[in-house]
Amino acid sequence: MIIDTHTHLNDKRFFEDLPEVLTRAKEAGICASIIPGADPSELERAVTLCETHENLFFSVGVHPYDCQSYDRSYLERYITHPKCVAVGECGLDYYRLPKDESEKIEEKRRQKEVFIDQIDLAVQYKKPLIIHIREASHDSLELLLQEGADQVGGVLHCFNASESLLPLAEQGFYFGIGGVVTFKNAKKLVQIVPKIPLDRILFETDAPYLTPHPHRGERNEPAYTKLVAKKVAEILEIDETKLEEIVLHNSKQLFKELEHIC
Repeated sequence: MIIDTHTHLNDKRFFEDLPEVLTRAKEAGICASIIPGADPSELERAVTLCETHENLFFSVGVHPYDCQSYDRSYLERYITHPKCVAVGECGLDYYRLPKDESEKIEEKRRQKEVFIDQIDLAVQYKKPLIIHIREASHDSLELLLQEGADQVGGVLHCFNASESLLPLAEQGFYFGIGGVVTFKNAKKLVQIVPKIPLDRILFETDAPYLTPHPHRGERNEPAYTKLVAKKVAEILEIDETKLEEIVLHNSKQLFKELEHIC
């Protein structure tokens, strides 16, 4: 069995056929899924879905692209909900920074400010972090270490294959591997996966995004986590069933609320 540790089932692309999506996930052996917080305007739908489906869970957080709408008090309304398992996805993303230098500096400052506050939120409520990092490995590593994120640990969502982040494995952090690992141009990730300790790997889809081969171009969904597991097992030259058992244990170690679900 597998836990999809990152899937945006509250996305509008699932509005029409979510029951069928969840049925396919169950048939594929996906025993639970976590809906990460990203856009605050979509949080209430995530909460509603989790209240009506036993094997769905959510986290509270604001993606760095939405940091201008960050409101800690709003997240705190939901963080004590029994199905809230983490804080995030939060982090740093420098991919779309403004070209103007002063605007670029301000955007980085704001992203860091919001990330730091969400780390503090996680520590206060003793929740692990779901972390988004894109073209910001150095600053992200620095903030995680200096702000005490190791007190709660977390997962590097859609791990960017940055070797500089691997030491976080010793600080209570896991590495989320998704559909990207099946892409033909994912050579760097394929090379670094064997360097991740087996007890620090998690599986995810990031559905509806980053659909794995051979379904690229289609909407992603939790059932496709099986394709990720198959590819990682090939890379590591390990039995797929054994790998799934290890990664399921990893998922439940980080997200304690899921311990008795799968």
